Formats: sequence, structure tokens, C-alpha cells
Amino acid sequence: MPRKANSEPDFFGYAELLSDAERAELAEIRDYLQREIAPIANAAWERAEFPPEAIGKFAKLRLAGYSYPEFGDGKQRSPLFPGFLSIELNRVDPSLAVFAGVHNNLAMGSIYGGGDQAQRDRWMPQLIGMDKIGAFALTEPEGGSDVAGGMRTTARRDGDEWVLDGAKRWIGNGTFADVIVVWARDVADNQVKGFVVGHDSPGVTATKIEGKVALRTVQNADIVLDGARVPEADRLQNIDSFRDTAKVLARTRGGVAWQALGVALRAYELAREYAVGREQFGKPIGGFQMIQDLLVKMLGNVTAMFGMVVRLNQLTAEGKAGADQAALAKAFTTTRMREVVAWARELFGGNGIVLDYEVAKFFADAEAIYSFEGSREMNTLIVGKSITGLSAFT
Repeated sequence: MPRKANSEPDFFGYAELLSDAERAELAEIRDYLQREIAPIANAAWERAEFPPEAIGKFAKLRLAGYSYPEFGDGKQRSPLFPGFLSIELNRVDPSLAVFAGVHNNLAMGSIYGGGDQAQRDRWMPQLIGMDKIGAFALTEPEGGSDVAGGMRTTARRDGDEWVLDGAKRWIGNGTFADVIVVWARDVADNQVKGFVVGHDSPGVTATKIEGKVALRTVQNADIVLDGARVPEADRLQNIDSFRDTAKVLARTRGGVAWQALGVALRAYELAREYAVGREQFGKPIGGFQMIQDLLVKMLGNVTAMFGMVVRLNQLTAEGKAGADQAALAKAFTTTRMREVVAWARELFGGNGIVLDYEVAKFFADAEAIYSFEGSREMNTLIVGKSITGLSAFT
């Protein structure tokens, strides 16, 4: 009697590290996302428009509160839970997962980690309820990988206010976010500081970046700051240098590794489902050796990615993970993800370029995930310096 097929992409059972209650909660979230988000995702991606109804749908899940229990539902979950939640978001739609990640991790993480208690109390409840949406403005038109030392956006103290001048690029949620965390170099001490800037503040202009072929639903913006005034009360009080900014980025790089896993996992799922259902030469293509080779290589990458992100998460929770571990995880997982989505698209043949079969979206979106939060090359140099003690940065 033939053995029953194992369709589980978590082949080594990493989800068993979660509690029964957490797995049940994730199952409910998966069901909700399939009902409420999946039906609107592809059309939004094709139009390159953000579906505004998604905000209310995400707000009902209280997604923004899972990492900040004192401002959310007060329920303590394991450190692994947000990572598995990221998998569920990304297996439905990477673009909408990026929307949530920018809001939850970059914007809220900056305010939570860089603000004082008064600032947390002021902004976190509104952001957790998604009454206000956040964005994170670090990258500049002429500064991506070198933004730490080459930031051109400036902040000048003027009494009880700061005057911001400069430009930011690739700012997710930037066209409609209510609050934007802007990073600027203080002209007085040459140190990078963080500011919470209202989207509609005088001197702030956001323009949508058109023509993207990846993460099309994400509303990336060019933002110009022309004498924008920010009260001292809106300067993040616990940010004194780019080193403090880097702490936020180290956490989010780990988040991108989970995102890469979610994308690769879904591409593998789609490919496996297609392989057992698509017939050629009188039998399912999954019965051919070359197709099985592709599937096993995909599953191997997914399983290796699981091992790395789970361990990184555990080390982070124990306070033992540094920027070099996060950099290795980001570089490794996004590279493996890129392989998986390419193999998945290959398996689909011509159908792999049609949005109806979904894999085309994951294939395209992977390119953006591969590049943001530090390119593979930059993260490689971070790890290279760690393991040799020698800097290869030029």
C-alpha cells in the first residue's frame, strides 16, 4: 500500500517548539488571513495599490500588539511566536506582510525602543490599534548601504523645535502613514537622531514610487523634508547615535529572515501542490525524477532556513545574539529563498509567469526581500569582519 504523502513544509516539526495554545492561535490566524486577506491580495498586487480595507482586517487580529504585550492584549507569548506569525502573513501575501512589518517592527519598534515612557504611552496604543499607521524613513536617494556614515538628511535645533531638511527614498507605507520615524544627522554633534514626524506636517512631501516589479502593493514613497519643524517632545529621547538605530535594524534583520522563510515555504507549498495535481504524459509531474529533485532541493532550503531563524530567535531572547548573527541569517535565508522561488517558478513552466498560479508573485517579491534591510554583500561584510577581525569595508 503506498505511503501517504507528507505535505507539511515544516518537515522537521519546528512548530512543535510552540505551546499548544500558540499553535491553535496561529491556526485561527491562518484561517482568518485566508478568508479575509487572500481574496484581496492578488488584485491589489496587480493594480499596485494598497487595499485600505486591509487595515481594518489586520486591526481585528490585533497583529500589532503581539510583540508589545503591555500595550496589546497583555498575553505573554513565547519569543518564537512573532516569527511563526510572520510565516503566516508572508505565505498569504509578502506585500501586505511588509506593510505590517514596517508598521509593527520598524515604526513601532523605533518608538518602543528609542522613545521614553511618555512617548511610548502617547503613540503605542494608537499604533497597536492601527488607528494610526507608521512608517520608517532611513534610506536616502544617494544613501542605502552607506547611510550610517553618509546620511545627508540634517536636523538643526531651533529653540524647542528641530528643523529637518533632506530626502528619504523607498519608504514603505510612506504615502499614507500618519506618523513617520525619520532619521537625521544633528548638525551640532554629527550624531544620528530619530524624530516622529506627522505625515501632513508643513515641509513634508511624500510621492509614490511607480513602476515597481516587486512588492507592488507596498506603497513606497520618496519623502522630501524642506524645513519641516518637529517639537523636541517628538525627538526619540533614547536615540543618541546611529549605534542606537542599528539596534532596531538588528532586530528587524532577524524579522526579514523569517519573512524570507515564509516566502520560500509558500513557494514550496505551491510547487508541491501543482506537482501532484498537474498531469503530463499520463501521470502527475510529481512522479518524474527531475520534478522530485526540484521539490527536495526546495524543502532542504526551507528546512535549513527554519533551523537558522529558530536558533537566532532563541539566542536573541537570551540576549546572546549580535548584529553579526542577524546579518548571517538575513544573508543566508534571503539567498536560499531566491533559489526556492526560482525553482518553484521553473516547476510551473509557462504557468509560472501567470498571477493566477501565485508563484509569479512570490518569485517577483523575493527580489525586493533579497535586497532590503542590508544587501547580501553588506551583510556578508559584517559577518566577514566578525569571523576574521578584519574590516573589508571601503
